[in-house]
Amino acid sequence: MARRRVVAVVKIQLPAGQATPAPPVGTALGPHGVQTMEFCKQYNAATESQRGTIVPVEITIFEDRSFSFILKTPPTPVLLRQAAGAEKGASTTGKENVGTITDAQLAEIAQVKMPDLNANDLESAKRQIAGTARSMGISVAR
Repeated sequence: MARRRVVAVVKIQLPAGQATPAPPVGTALGPHGVQTMEFCKQYNAATESQRGTIVPVEITIFEDRSFSFILKTPPTPVLLRQAAGAEKGASTTGKENVGTITDAQLAEIAQVKMPDLNANDLESAKRQIAGTARSMGISVAR
């Protein structure tokens, strides 16, 4: 079978189960000739169970205007804000504390993010997540 040639790879962060052909989907896929409504239907069906979170998607667009997509794990800051119950991160990092998460919550977030991190084990992943938390003004209770 002949391989299809890749024209573009588009990365977008969308609310799970709530994608619409309006921007940012339309503006990202429109120039490549992809049917935005078809993508939205497939994306919403695939992310229905995660409704309420932001789910990044990597869309591969082929020469014949067909596409395939890969769902990623939610962004680390989104997961940290949910766990800490914070609306947003600190405006002055190091001086302001917007919330605290437990070591168990840190391990749970690291477990969720493992497929998308370049960490070999859970401890390395926890250190990466803790660094992001620190930069957001969220402390980790050990």
